[in-house]
Amino acid sequence: MQEKVEKFIVPIGPQHPALKEPGHFEFSVDGEEVTGATIRLGFVHRGIEKMTESRTWIQNLYMLERVCGICSHVHGIAYTLGVEKLAGVTVPPRAQAIRTIVLELERIQSHMLWLGVAAHEGGFDTLFMYSWRDRETVMDLFELISGNRVQHSVNLVGGVKYDITPEQKQKVLDGLNYLEGRIQYYEKIITTDDTFLGRTRNVGKMTKEEATLLGAVGPTARASGVERDVRVESPYASYPGHPVNIVLDEGGDLTSRFIVRIREMFESIRVIREILTNLPESELTVRVPRRIPAGEVISRVEAPRGELFYYIKSAGGENPYRIKIRTPSLCNWGTISSVAVGHKLADMPMLLVGIDPCFSCNDRLVTVRKETSSQTMYWEDLRKYGVEYYQ
Repeated sequence: MQEKVEKFIVPIGPQHPALKEPGHFEFSVDGEEVTGATIRLGFVHRGIEKMTESRTWIQNLYMLERVCGICSHVHGIAYTLGVEKLAGVTVPPRAQAIRTIVLELERIQSHMLWLGVAAHEGGFDTLFMYSWRDRETVMDLFELISGNRVQHSVNLVGGVKYDITPEQKQKVLDGLNYLEGRIQYYEKIITTDDTFLGRTRNVGKMTKEEATLLGAVGPTARASGVERDVRVESPYASYPGHPVNIVLDEGGDLTSRFIVRIREMFESIRVIREILTNLPESELTVRVPRRIPAGEVISRVEAPRGELFYYIKSAGGENPYRIKIRTPSLCNWGTISSVAVGHKLADMPMLLVGIDPCFSCNDRLVTVRKETSSQTMYWEDLRKYGVEYYQ
């Protein structure tokens, strides 16, 4: 008679020191080796998509910029590009340039924040403190341009709120000169430090074919040699006039994901300098009607983590009929559950942080469990359940 082998499962989350946001992971282990992985999300669902239907096109801009605090500007860009396409308006060139400058500054600050968090998960707290200290340079530039450090609120539907003066231009360039030297130092660390390489080399290795099959996006895909970047495939804002060079690496492991993000910051610095040198003269805004014509549109942009996708539908009124958001983290989760098998349990925090996950922006669904059964509840069902529960 064959004995039944029971799995030993190690849960991580939803509250855990290695997680900065709530998510639930279960790893089946044989000793220290991971034999299976499952992911459960949905702990920070806020219903933003549904709330957009009862707010005007202008009000929604400020709410959608709060889908994610790290990449608020790129959410605003994805939304405004879609609405402007529906309205049939063209944003002035200077506004497009300023939007692109802030986009690339946001990419730098996002990658710097990620570098610190990833270093912390690997026990490299000195690198964590150094990178976050230098990230303050970018935060100061945000404050210089818009008056805000986190929720920049640069965008308007039809343009931007803030101009960049010659004095601000010089301060941005000075900040980039400082950051360039610091990023060169970080690149040297992640490619030569034996302790760091011991935690990242050959961990989470994913081939180009696997990354394509799993639908990976952003630096996670480009670290496996997948040439996938919306700024190049479908240029928007000022990218048609200032093309981006795709940063690739063939290694496919955590080391490659660090290399790609570090080198992307050099590319962001190059693009910002190029735009500032050729900043066009024009108005900052164009008039957009309050009632957006009926229609539907998709809007794709390259967020720091990868492709950000917006679906926007208008019924011809002052508020949208439907807005659907697909964030890059949602695409990259599958890479974790697939490549975790065969690694040590101690590698899991580094493997999780390798895709630069954002839980708040990818949570879209809540499953309400009633006793022993579960079902997917749509809006009317959920509303009825809530009324009955609180009576």
